[in-house]
Amino acid sequence: MTTELRYLDFDYSEDTEGHGTFDAMASTSPDRTPEVRAEVARVLAWAEATFPDGRGALDEGATWDCDLQESSEDNPRYDTITLSISGTADFCAALRERFGLD
Repeated sequence: MTTELRYLDFDYSEDTEGHGTFDAMASTSPDRTPEVRAEVARVLAWAEATFPDGRGALDEGATWDCDLQESSEDNPRYDTITLSISGTADFCAALRERFGLD
């Protein structure tokens, strides 16, 4: 089952060890920030539920990890949220399938 993401548009890259990274950034007006946060929470909840106890440093054998940042930049009319989520080949394939990522 795929779930469409409205705000998070991921770019994919892969390292030499076969780990993939999906990076997304959403810049929105502050009134839309809760919707972006909810979308991030949905992705992370899926990762936790599908790969329980799998989060951690990939170079230490974990299945997935993430980095989440939020800022208001210099312009208070926009909030920016960035999410990077990395994982093994199996994790990346499952993430692609679940959220319809290319």
